[in-house]
Amino acid sequence: MATWNSRGLRGSTLEDMINRTNERYLEQRLALIQKIPTPITPVRIDKENRHITLAYFEKQSTVDYIGAVQGIPVCFDAKECNTDTFPIQNIHEHQVRFMEHMEEQNGISFLLIYYSTRNEIYYMRFDEVKKFWKRSQEGGRKSFRIEELDPKFFIQLKELFFVPYLDKINLDLEQRDE
Repeated sequence: MATWNSRGLRGSTLEDMINRTNERYLEQRLALIQKIPTPITPVRIDKENRHITLAYFEKQSTVDYIGAVQGIPVCFDAKECNTDTFPIQNIHEHQVRFMEHMEEQNGISFLLIYYSTRNEIYYMRFDEVKKFWKRSQEGGRKSFRIEELDPKFFIQLKELFFVPYLDKINLDLEQRDE
């Protein structure tokens, strides 16, 4: 069993931006996307501050977000990176399998990767996830560099906390149709 600690909060900046975006998409009736909580079992609680200080993951989670965008099933995970090189080990096998199953059901799976030092977000299509995952599994490079990514899928942040990923879903769908 894995132990929970503060490292799990690394993605909170991106998740906050995505959560606000999802609220806005829901208000505009564009999408219904929900954050999936990671199931944990608390072991030690600071009673004075009412904080969990030690916990265990009950089971492997799927991805961070699941929902529907105008009738299309969608799932994605939020990742943060503070360098220009993203380690594949930050993408877990059970997440890749879940995303693959979503794709098999005619859904859309992707990652949103926040490059914090650049203040840029990248929409990584599932076919890219698979390509980099496969490369690492076959003994190749265990990471990917920002230069390897498709410039069309970088997201320009709007209004400070708005991540317009629906635009990239549209682009993803257009490329699938070609």
